[in-house]
Amino acid sequence: MSKAGGDEGGDVSSSETAQLLEDKTPAEKTKLSAATLGPGWTKVSCPCCVSERVEPLVLVKLGEKVRPETKRWLIRLIGAPQKDGGAALLAHPGEDASGDIIVVSAPRCTLLRATEELGLCKTYKSKDMEAFSYNDRDNFRDSDNMEAFLTLAERQYIIKYELDGLRAQRDLRIPGLPDSYALQHRDNIWQKLGSAGVIVNTFPLHNPDKLKDLSEAWYSGNQLVQPLDSVNGYFGSSVAFYFSFLDFYTWSLLPPAILGLSITYFSGDVEREMDKSVSGSGVTSVEEDSGQTVGGHMIQAVFSMLWSTVFIELWKRRSSSLSYRWGTLHLAERFAEPRPGFHGDLGVNPVTGRVEPLFPEWRRDLRMALASVPVVGLFLGLVVLGMVCFYWGEAQVQELHKDWDSLLSQTLLYMPSVLHIVYTNVLATVYKTVAQSLTEYENHREESAFENHLTAKVLVFTFFNYFAVLFHIAFFKQDVPLLRKRLASLLIVTQLINQVTEVVIPFLVDRFISAPNRTESEDDPQEDKFRNQSTLPDFPGLFAEYIELLVQFGYLSLFSCVYPLTAVLLLINNLTEIRSDAYKICKLFRKPFSPPAASMGVWQIAFEVLSFVSVVSNCWLLLLSPWLQKLFQEREMSSTNILLLAVLMEHLLIVVKVILAVVIPDEPDWIRKKREHIEFTSMQALREQKLHSEES
Repeated sequence: MSKAGGDEGGDVSSSETAQLLEDKTPAEKTKLSAATLGPGWTKVSCPCCVSERVEPLVLVKLGEKVRPETKRWLIRLIGAPQKDGGAALLAHPGEDASGDIIVVSAPRCTLLRATEELGLCKTYKSKDMEAFSYNDRDNFRDSDNMEAFLTLAERQYIIKYELDGLRAQRDLRIPGLPDSYALQHRDNIWQKLGSAGVIVNTFPLHNPDKLKDLSEAWYSGNQLVQPLDSVNGYFGSSVAFYFSFLDFYTWSLLPPAILGLSITYFSGDVEREMDKSVSGSGVTSVEEDSGQTVGGHMIQAVFSMLWSTVFIELWKRRSSSLSYRWGTLHLAERFAEPRPGFHGDLGVNPVTGRVEPLFPEWRRDLRMALASVPVVGLFLGLVVLGMVCFYWGEAQVQELHKDWDSLLSQTLLYMPSVLHIVYTNVLATVYKTVAQSLTEYENHREESAFENHLTAKVLVFTFFNYFAVLFHIAFFKQDVPLLRKRLASLLIVTQLINQVTEVVIPFLVDRFISAPNRTESEDDPQEDKFRNQSTLPDFPGLFAEYIELLVQFGYLSLFSCVYPLTAVLLLINNLTEIRSDAYKICKLFRKPFSPPAASMGVWQIAFEVLSFVSVVSNCWLLLLSPWLQKLFQEREMSSTNILLLAVLMEHLLIVVKVILAVVIPDEPDWIRKKREHIEFTSMQALREQKLHSEES
């Protein structure tokens, strides 16, 4: 990463190139090519980085009013060596020096140094994965061919990594901008240029040929297996981990779906209860519940608890295998530069000794206590308000149905649930924006801390927003038929809303609004094709996708014993979700930057927490079974003894879950050995590097 920013000088050849481009006529101006190194690209000083092929990787979209001298200064900054404060990248001005785009690529040495800084593992000459070392680069396979050594997503992310790390070495004025936008010492240059309107957007460019091949192998045909390695190569490991988890979770729904169908088919009582939940009829009497029904519910409840544990543990094993295969098993934890959005008073970092913005921890804690906590509490209050309104509406339509007893009144029975589901979805959308602003205000230094705090806020709200009503119905109202009806409404309505908002609306906007404005032909200049990609909307990220899967997992693990068809509905939804999400990221949005990831991160912890909560939920729901309640009455058990029995059962099942988690290791034995070997060789390389520096 570039540790400082450039000055008004820079690479002389770059300046001469830009001047030549200005002096040429339009017909003589250099055309951008994906295969040749023309005079428009900035020059490299390292002989090993000279190549006849330059691959356009990233597009920098400039503001409409950016002056040519500002663009020339920015190109020099991008191409300047890191020791002079630049990013050590390759830049091309597009069709001319006054255009509104800059195309960026990266030379070999910059890519290799960033690979070591990021802690990526690559294939060694022994064919094993090793943590990459720049000093040992010649012993890594394909280290002289960047297109084979690094994936397209890795090369593009490294460019973002270098550009985001640009910081001003001294106070300086940016050519073509007012003095109010002058850079101060250690200012983040890329962020400052964005706030000044010089840089409108920075995004990775699609490779049409690779995208076409990926689309055909991913969602265009009838294949059931996802090309996860190709997804990792094109979109990066963080995107690939999401689709891998979605794939693994979808096929893991088969056992509970088969069990749910079996219970529904073989138990006439369960089938009758399903019909009653759909028709909105009242509470089921004890006489109508036979032992067969309760047996089915008990089997479903115990199976859900055990299934969730086995599912999580097997996913951990699969995740570690993918992490090794994709070279992210040993990502480095370094004292990196502050995230671009971090701000504070300049000072010397007592840990790293670098001059950088400093922000006291007590001020961050104060902001969290006085701003974040009250606002989050306010939204949780809005969740409770929505729940109260739902119960009021439920009571009103029940009275109406008693008076009218018609088809219309029977339809109205579902209106409170539908309206409340819409309310919770709208509230969740608003809260996500508010949570983003609150986390920005807290001013976290590291990107990981920012993401963890943002995710924690959203998870707390999500749990209350989606599950509060269900827990209240189950634990306080103890109304199983209402719980079943509510769960059925959630499964159907929420999935329809998600499909419409995530796929149908973006497709219609793209098809009828955006697409007509970016028509292109093969004869169009390459710059125009790149500009067309900038008209696509930003990819919204995977946050909403993970939330959707987490809520699904909660419905299944917490409450599926009262509605055995839960897994069936989720399986049908997710089989279409895989293709719709793949289509969406390939066609409807700009290509996103994807940082290297070793796992799902904090989302994996969230799924584990829900897995443990499922024990409490299912044990309580079993106590609500009419058959068990009748059994307790026959044996004249007191409420205290019933509660103690439930707690004993709960602790027993938790012990079983813990035993399963211990018996099933988080990673295969061969992965554990590979990881320990990588750690050992990394320590050896660090020791040799230290000895070499002391000798020199």
